[in-house]
Amino acid sequence: MATIKELSEKKPWLNWVLFFGTVIIVFLIGLFAASIVERRSEAQLYFQMVQPIPDWEPRHEVWGQNFPRQYESYRQTLDTTFASMYAGSVMIDYLEKYPELVIMWAGYAFSRDYNQGRGHYYSVTDVHNTLRTVQPQPATCWTCKSTDVPRVMNEIGVREFYKSSWADMGSEIVNPIGCQDCHDPKTMNLTITRPALAEAFERQGRNIEHATHQEMRSLVCAQCHVEYYFQGKDNYLTFPWDKGFSADDMEAYFDEYQFTDWVHGLSRAPMLKAQHPDYELYKTGIHAERGVSCADCHMPYKRDGGLKFTDHHLQSPLNNISGSCQVCHRESEETLRKNVYDRQVKISELRRITEKTLARLHLEAKSAWDAGATEDEMQDVLQLIRHAQWRWDWVAAANSMGFHSPAEALRVLGTSINKAQEARVHLARIFSKYDVEQPVELPDFSTKEKAQQVVGLNMDDIRAQKAEFKNNVLPEWLEEAY
Repeated sequence: MATIKELSEKKPWLNWVLFFGTVIIVFLIGLFAASIVERRSEAQLYFQMVQPIPDWEPRHEVWGQNFPRQYESYRQTLDTTFASMYAGSVMIDYLEKYPELVIMWAGYAFSRDYNQGRGHYYSVTDVHNTLRTVQPQPATCWTCKSTDVPRVMNEIGVREFYKSSWADMGSEIVNPIGCQDCHDPKTMNLTITRPALAEAFERQGRNIEHATHQEMRSLVCAQCHVEYYFQGKDNYLTFPWDKGFSADDMEAYFDEYQFTDWVHGLSRAPMLKAQHPDYELYKTGIHAERGVSCADCHMPYKRDGGLKFTDHHLQSPLNNISGSCQVCHRESEETLRKNVYDRQVKISELRRITEKTLARLHLEAKSAWDAGATEDEMQDVLQLIRHAQWRWDWVAAANSMGFHSPAEALRVLGTSINKAQEARVHLARIFSKYDVEQPVELPDFSTKEKAQQVVGLNMDDIRAQKAEFKNNVLPEWLEEAY
């Protein structure tokens, strides 16, 4: 076999091929090495504080001096233009869209005003704007709305914060949801700043400090995107997880505790109001089973040069399918969007049946009371109404139109309809006893305004109270929001 020397003597051009080939290889290796050094330098700069962040710092712009990429992406939550089939970041008047809700919430502040939540940047402004805060509310209502909450809790104590009034804390709570809510200012590690979550874990015999980083990418969201209630005279924020996460488990918890959010203004049923049990519904779904976190879909990773960082434009994954869904799913954007909508349409269909049934049920229960029904005769009806509406609300109050766990959402809505129909069977017997003509004639509640008249709301008076409330309570910096 010929040696390289012999080949080069016979074919002198081979020397030039080897020479230029070597030069190209060395050049490429040099570029690769330079890229590694550059990326490492960028990564080191990423963790070098330009401006030290004080403990309990609520201002996002201070954090943004050190983390401009995250800060600028977070500021995109100001954009309220994206609308999916059922939600997005646009403002939606749900009472206008679904007037049955006014009947279902008779006697409760939600019958006055209930809008789709916008981006996190509007969390404080929207709470000031809502007509629900005209009547006195505890400071506990601020808990999930602002980075100022951990600061104030640290200053005056958790229990003292909950015991305060919502209006009195208005001057303290000014910065919307943001950096301080989820990050340790020294290490940038994800951290829990709302005690209710850690306390719920402790009652379950679990230590939240043992959670993995991937688990924390959901748990920081679960500080707020959960079901909760105000316990006792101090309005102490509590998660009803002691029996489990499901609608059935929490229903049993509330029944055992004999907790009631309000007594319905028409049916007189002792009602429960679900808040936004996104985490609980998600926990029953396939994404949770596969270890996918909330942030994987709503705050996916991005790259900028050598830096991999979390996109802080918290939003619907449907507005970023390539960055969220397609990281795992290889189908086209059109197919994935259709997959979501196909499931949501089915859930919406069942949800609307439930709402129409419940609204009718409350009005029929009022007719039974008007006919002379007794407490004993109505007891089973009221309990079934309580459970039916709670189960509807457990799905309806969660974001995503059930997509966080479609199978469980459909199951829970199915049990809600079943309980509502059971209540109507009981009512039919009562109507027969008191010679009430069936079907019961119902008032017209086909629009938000008509429904609010049916439940006895004088919206002109409420808006006038809001104007007075604005003058007395609203911080000057928020006046432009009106």
